Amino acid sequence: MPFFVFRGIATLATLESKLEQMLTAPVEALGHSLWGIDYVQAGKHSILRVYIDNENGIFIEDCADVSRQVSAVLDVEDPISTEYTLEVSSPGVDRPLFNAAQYERYMGETVKVQLTMPVAGSRNLKGTVTGIEGQMLTLTVDGNALIIALDNIRKGNLIAKF
Repeated sequence: MPFFVFRGIATLATLESKLEQMLTAPVEALGHSLWGIDYVQAGKHSILRVYIDNENGIFIEDCADVSRQVSAVLDVEDPISTEYTLEVSSPGVDRPLFNAAQYERYMGETVKVQLTMPVAGSRNLKGTVTGIEGQMLTLTVDGNALIIALDNIRKGNLIAKF
């Protein structure tokens, strides 16, 4: 199940369920899964990022196909009343993490999180995912296990290993 991050006005909370309902089926109809959505509200420069994933990888043609499909749905449904730019992308190697299932999938891996409220005196943490229970993430940072509410994570990304 995808998770949606909305930065800005809290009243956009109902928009997440509308977008999930509108975009999951069209993305899946093209053979992909909806990894997550990131909506950054900034007036005329707002961005709606739709991340898609596929076990066979994502290619530029996949992004173009999904962009056309999602754009058509958004044009008809018009869930966002202000101007925005639609971007469709794969999550990439430093993939954003949106929900508990995604953090659990990367158990034992290193992630970077930006928090809304500080934990252990910091809003920016880098550590190893060592647990997930419900909506609580256990992140081990410098040998210390920190428990973080997923609702407190503004942005989370996997740290790619090369």
